[in-house]
Amino acid sequence: MAFADIAKFIEEKTDFPLKDRHDLPSSPLTFEGGAHYRMEITGIECAENFEYLSKEIDKRKIPIHRVIGTVGGSAKLDFQELKYYAQIAADNKIEVLVNPVPSRSWDHGRQYTTSEGYVSGMRIRGQDNLYLWLKEFDRCLEAGIRGFLICDEGLLSLLNDMKKEGVIPKDVKFKVSVFAGHGNAVGGKLLQDLGADSFNPLGDLTWAMLASVRSVTRIPMDVYMSVVDSMGGFQRNLEADEIARICAPVYFKFEPGKNEADIYNPWSSPAHLNELVKLKMQYAVIAKEWCDRSNYNLVFNDYKDDLSIPRP
Repeated sequence: MAFADIAKFIEEKTDFPLKDRHDLPSSPLTFEGGAHYRMEITGIECAENFEYLSKEIDKRKIPIHRVIGTVGGSAKLDFQELKYYAQIAADNKIEVLVNPVPSRSWDHGRQYTTSEGYVSGMRIRGQDNLYLWLKEFDRCLEAGIRGFLICDEGLLSLLNDMKKEGVIPKDVKFKVSVFAGHGNAVGGKLLQDLGADSFNPLGDLTWAMLASVRSVTRIPMDVYMSVVDSMGGFQRNLEADEIARICAPVYFKFEPGKNEADIYNPWSSPAHLNELVKLKMQYAVIAKEWCDRSNYNLVFNDYKDDLSIPRP
């Protein structure tokens, strides 16, 4: 066997590119409703924070399609607040995807919190923790939430088996988090095959890398336009039109700040979270401005009929 045989197999027997797509093709895909890109605001941690976002949306006059909420865990909200959170989203016609439970960095396991254990990823540790995840998942469904953030491919597969069998509602959506660590075409296709409705690739992928992922996937990609300092602190608003052209359908994702540990700890003040919301909304406006200035005829709209909006 020679490497030529491996290359031939990939090129002739699979849909995967052998290398990244440095030709940077334009994606032929769009969202239902025709948009190339949409806006996603990450880290809306409580009802008060969501109320503030609602006011900023009215002020900025820009559609927000999706919120990634309770990154520190929806379990830190009592049921009354969780239902109110869902109601705010429903009133504003915003899709919400929540992280049900505190991640491995907040449970009593220690490997993930060490400097080298961190690279093991945020998949669920043990069946008891899977059980607790499912219990909180059930509580969220009862509150009306219809979208969930997933870090574990095994859990994703299980949940989609439940959806196929009618155990959970058909309108539930699953987004695979950046903490699952996928950053190439093969991984993106795997997530799609396992039932992901969208996924957040690694935040530092080049245009060619993103193009290779898009060449074999149909589901939306959720691409960081800004990210916390502890994960690189980069800002990609200047690239917005190229990312929209190459990655469509794509959610522009905004998560500025110092680090996730500070933002998503249960004792983070709503005032601090609200200040971050102002910045996230400002960045969303800037990203749209760059797309509007482009010659690519990129479509952005407020079409929301395909969103899994909460049903409180």
